[in-house]
Amino acid sequence: MLPQEGELTHMKAVSIIGATGYVGLELTRLLAQHPGVQLSHLVSQSYTGKKFSDVYPSLRGICDKECSEMNLDKIADESDIVITALPHGISKDVIPVLFDKGIRVIDHSGDFRFRDTANYEFWYQTHHGMPALNQHAVYGLPEMYRTELCGARLVGNPGCYPTCSVLALAPLVHAKAIDCHSIIINASSGYTGAGRKADTAYSFCESDSNYKAYGVGFHRHTGEIEQEISFLAGEGITLSFTPHLMPVKRGMLATIHAKLSGSYETQELLRICQEYYKDEYFIRVLPEGCLPEIKNVTGSNFLDMGLIADKRTQSVTVLSAIDNLMKGAAGQAVQVLNLMTGQDEKTGLTAPALYL
Repeated sequence: MLPQEGELTHMKAVSIIGATGYVGLELTRLLAQHPGVQLSHLVSQSYTGKKFSDVYPSLRGICDKECSEMNLDKIADESDIVITALPHGISKDVIPVLFDKGIRVIDHSGDFRFRDTANYEFWYQTHHGMPALNQHAVYGLPEMYRTELCGARLVGNPGCYPTCSVLALAPLVHAKAIDCHSIIINASSGYTGAGRKADTAYSFCESDSNYKAYGVGFHRHTGEIEQEISFLAGEGITLSFTPHLMPVKRGMLATIHAKLSGSYETQELLRICQEYYKDEYFIRVLPEGCLPEIKNVTGSNFLDMGLIADKRTQSVTVLSAIDNLMKGAAGQAVQVLNLMTGQDEKTGLTAPALYL
């Protein structure tokens, strides 16, 4: 029987497939010291047989476990939950096997983030490959789908841009305070969002002292954001989203513009957001006059948001900041794992930002 929210459980065996990428590193760093988790397998194609702490010396003495090869039978036999940190499309050779063996899975690819596989295929320009499994997937945003996540067998962990954007917009969309058809999102990410790979475009000389837009007009996270905003709004929403890369390792800041549906003051809109998130530990609605900065969330699982109403243009500017590797990926996955295993949602995630 799957655990219910708040149910006490024994220590869970967790394996990570794709453990030596940046998301895998964050997962390992968090789970190696998680009181309710025992790391079972750290799967890495590139570093099989090497100690994890030899790949990432910062974890020497904390996680000296040897990286293993992909043996799905062995992983399934020795795991309660498997977290996959693989590129989209590759999971189709992994997740069905684990799912059929009764293993619960948290997936970091885009493969299970869309309710409609046709929508996935449009934005990712590829065949889905697992439509039968997609109907079992729960979108891994705890602030919206907490109840469903408690009993989930398969979770599509959200993208970093959608997390940063959707959570910032949700209170105003829910209150019908904005015209959802007027939403424009400009968001910037640190370079770890591109993954750990050798590519000239992401080398030091190309990225240092540089700031650039990419995926303009057709970024795959647009569809994910539209899906969730449409769900909140109760109607189909099309919006404008432009991602940027900023010359930092980690962190994400979204600047969101929308027309107001009435004559709202800044303080009134903030009260709407504060009430909406009053029970959410990881969402911090900043007071009037304070706006988010990435240094205040880097290394943490917090999302900071603030806003300003502009009476001159009858619009609102909402800003939100997260760590793209934490609340935008690994931290959120641990938050989901806590829900799935009946543990306190905050377990292993209460550390504040690395301010300096």
